[in-house]
Amino acid sequence: MTLENAKKALENLMRENYAYHHAIGLISYDAVTSAPSEAARAREIPLELFSTKQYKLMTSKRTAALLDFLEEHQTELDKRTARCVYLLQKDRKETEKIPMKENVAYSLLLNDADAAWHEAKEKSNFSIFLPYLERIFATCKRFSGYIDPNKDPYEVWLDKFEGGLTREKCDAFFAYLRRELVPLIRRVQQAKQPEDAFLRQCYPKEGQRELSEYLMSLIGIDGTHCTLRETEHPFTTDFTKLDVRITTHYYENAPLSALYSTVHEGGHALYELHTDDAYLATPVGTGVSMAVHESQSRFYENILGRSLPFCRRILPEMKRIFPQQLKNVTADMLWRAVNKSEPSLIRTEADELTYPLHIMIRYELEKAIFDGKLELRDLPDAWNRLYREYLGVTPDCDRNGVLQDSHWSGGSIGYFPSYALGSAYGAQLLRRMKETVDVNSCIEQGDFTPINSWLCDRIWQYGSLRDPVETFERAAGEPLDPSVYISYLTEKYTEVYDL
Repeated sequence: MTLENAKKALENLMRENYAYHHAIGLISYDAVTSAPSEAARAREIPLELFSTKQYKLMTSKRTAALLDFLEEHQTELDKRTARCVYLLQKDRKETEKIPMKENVAYSLLLNDADAAWHEAKEKSNFSIFLPYLERIFATCKRFSGYIDPNKDPYEVWLDKFEGGLTREKCDAFFAYLRRELVPLIRRVQQAKQPEDAFLRQCYPKEGQRELSEYLMSLIGIDGTHCTLRETEHPFTTDFTKLDVRITTHYYENAPLSALYSTVHEGGHALYELHTDDAYLATPVGTGVSMAVHESQSRFYENILGRSLPFCRRILPEMKRIFPQQLKNVTADMLWRAVNKSEPSLIRTEADELTYPLHIMIRYELEKAIFDGKLELRDLPDAWNRLYREYLGVTPDCDRNGVLQDSHWSGGSIGYFPSYALGSAYGAQLLRRMKETVDVNSCIEQGDFTPINSWLCDRIWQYGSLRDPVETFERAAGEPLDPSVYISYLTEKYTEVYDL
């Protein structure tokens, strides 16, 4: 095999692998956006077929020989090709350790689990979802043993979402956040709360849909390559930079939910839409990790989206769409209201200050389940207990408690720490960005081009070309320093609450 022939074979391998990924992704996307509620069984045949073919493709002797050959000649490869080989080889070696029947069965389990989760959440009945959740965690534990029997089983899954992340790093990070945040949260809770009654009126869904489209355009999303749909739990699906799909959920008496989920998912979309054209339909052509990805979504949602300049920019459009509800509201009133901090039950609706506590709860529960210290049948009680301990509130039903997130039904165990890490990343990115970009002026003028260009130059265009740590440190100019995040929150909430 010549090197040129091997590189051509690699391109063909990536095209075929992408085709299966695209097909499976479309099935999953359709399942939660437009498919009938009882259609889960109909998806099993194509999911089984495509999952089997993808498994066989990635674990075949031909693929192994090709990747081994290219790995031996990695010094002769360009950066794009070398990184693709590395990522494919890593995926191949992990995948082949899992028996094909178990791998395919897991894909089918997640399909059934998603349907069960939707039903359980609608009926607020955890027992409907419990059998599926037990099988998901059991499978994940078993797969950890296959992938690396010498590694902490939970860390195998942390690493999948944020390469190199360990319990030790998470424990230290969350311990620091809790120590620094709790006193600040107490000070804020004792202060006079902002007026937000105007946000509890009825905001018709049609108007919210119009506002969401405006927000997507405002932050610079290309509507010809990104769509917005409705789902029970907002998410972003990226097939390539040419096809990115975001979702939101509208509540007529809670307009901030859709407003900020649209901006949040929009941050994810911007990352995917701006990867380099040369990485299209390759392992490099997507975000490098979930913490880096969440740094973008939460940067747009909170750092930009909950700023005073952003409120000044969007209020006239909001008043045009909702003139009666916002008749006497000023930009300062809106800004303080969208940053109101109080203990709450729902993570996705949580304010920026208490949000990390929601993540800590999920992290502690996942660890306890993996360590055998918590039986899944006891998960609702454990969830409620930690909410009382961390936030001083108790869920009134499963829907507002243990069933609120879709992550576990999709097998995304070990994902949640990425949200808090991403928030901390965002604060450091802001500090570095402000050295060369007048962020507030850009927002108030409605011109996000300088902000987007800065992020594209340093993060977006590279996709997964670099590992997560290098990607972040090159952009921020320094390693992760959670004290910057605490300083950002302290400064912001001191101003919002006039502390």
